[in-house]
Amino acid sequence: MRSNEALPADWQQALATAFKQPSMQALQAFLAAETAAGKLILPPAAQRFNALHSTPLARVKVVILGQDPYPTPGHAHGLSFSVQAGVTPLPRSLSNINKELHSDLGIDNSHSGCLQPWAQQGVLLLNTVLSVAAGQAGSHQKRGWEAFTDAVISCINQQAQASVFILWGKQAQQKTALINQEKHAIIASAHPSPLSARRGFFGSQPFSRTNQWLQQQGREPIDWALAKATA
Repeated sequence: MRSNEALPADWQQALATAFKQPSMQALQAFLAAETAAGKLILPPAAQRFNALHSTPLARVKVVILGQDPYPTPGHAHGLSFSVQAGVTPLPRSLSNINKELHSDLGIDNSHSGCLQPWAQQGVLLLNTVLSVAAGQAGSHQKRGWEAFTDAVISCINQQAQASVFILWGKQAQQKTALINQEKHAIIASAHPSPLSARRGFFGSQPFSRTNQWLQQQGREPIDWALAKATA
């Protein structure tokens, strides 16, 4: 696992206690044992904290909370719902996110699934669980990650500036109790997976609602458009 010393300084300070918790020590031992047993753990260790590396605490404006990384090798790179550049076809949840974005704001991101530009604008693309065994969705749940990501959410909740929390699905919405709703905005809906997208995700307009709220707070809106590759 990538050392917490490599994180932006504000995350290092805010999460110092969380990294020392027994649950994190047990998690590290579990991951080491799984790797020693020959299991492929995704994403690679160097990308496991990519969400925190890409979006320092002081820059967080929006949190999009996912579940666990994609279990397909070559897809996950440490940002919720995002895949590495060049991945095709896109995962179905991400395709549905693109469909909703197009319906909401007329933006067509169907050409790309790498959401790194969002992260660089202050969108923390965080999963509740930050690793998974290849081919085994949900395999690292209840191993210690949930307590750690609780700590991440709590740090954002305590920040002076208010943020938008986009919570898709029941697992993400379990974090609601950690968020001061008098200060922060919560946009909750069904998950974008094919199993639930038609039960409240489509038509929820999370992108325009997020930007409207940010502008009401005097903050810069997010440019949700992803640039197309040039020849």
